[in-house]
Amino acid sequence: MPNTAPLPHLRWAVTGGTGLLGNNLVRSLVAAGAEVRVLSRKGPRREFAGLAVTEIEGDLDDVGALSRLVEGADCVVHAAAMVDIRCGDRDRFESVNVAGTANVLAALPASARLVHVSTVDALGMRSREAPADEDCPPQPHEAGVPYVDTKRAADLLVQGSAADWIIVYPTYMLGPWDWRPSSGRMILEIATGKGKLAPGGGNNFVHVGDVVDALITASGKRRGGRWILGNENLSYAEAWALMATVTGASPPLGSLPRWVGSGAAAALDAARASGLREGDINAASVRMSFLPHYFSAARARRELGMRQTPVREAIEAAWTFFSTE
Repeated sequence: MPNTAPLPHLRWAVTGGTGLLGNNLVRSLVAAGAEVRVLSRKGPRREFAGLAVTEIEGDLDDVGALSRLVEGADCVVHAAAMVDIRCGDRDRFESVNVAGTANVLAALPASARLVHVSTVDALGMRSREAPADEDCPPQPHEAGVPYVDTKRAADLLVQGSAADWIIVYPTYMLGPWDWRPSSGRMILEIATGKGKLAPGGGNNFVHVGDVVDALITASGKRRGGRWILGNENLSYAEAWALMATVTGASPPLGSLPRWVGSGAAAALDAARASGLREGDINAASVRMSFLPHYFSAARARRELGMRQTPVREAIEAAWTFFSTE
């Protein structure tokens, strides 16, 4: 059920509006009567078809386009990022995630609120029994992964700026309007029977609609506020079993032991060192899939009234979208 509270701002500018979070946010804002501008690399985009939005053609390295995007905006949501778990392409990650954030900050009107969309990967990790919160400092578990390193660097840029900023840290989002698809790819792979043995780690899963509503509420809160936007901590075996139930696939047979992941990551490291191109399954993605990405959204529930829709409903919404598109 969408948030029916009054919008904290009328005029919004959004980067990353074609992504899972960005597109759901844009649709929610338009439905609530907001004026919305979106940054679009090549317009018009199918993701905005039928929506009353203004597309500004450009990219994060186009300072002129960013200036046109944010001019007159009350709230700027910076959700664009290069999201990929791999060891290579560090220069591209730096250009998009760090330099791109710097360009948004440079273009930001002094009167506008900035909502910087980070990731829980920029935070530290603890355990399922004692999940990490917003004050858990980064730890070396994921250091060296360009996506993680550059999102942490972008956070520091925002926090060290003079902007009127807040930061939100979404966990693993699932839901409709996942055009690429991004996180929903996990559901599609389970549906085709690929999830026989789950990696040994886990994650915090959340309905993208809950993240959108909490982000909108957070945009009207105090400067410097930081909130994890998440819901249920599940092992990958548990999450895959839910996805299998929803899609009618066979559930996983169990979880791989950590030593299998360590051996696979070492072999993939060696393959990359010998010149082989990284695929979706690579040393970084394997290592991360065995980590305890468990987080607490207690602050968001307490301060933002964040809804906690069951993860099964998020999977069902995503599966319905994929099945009808």
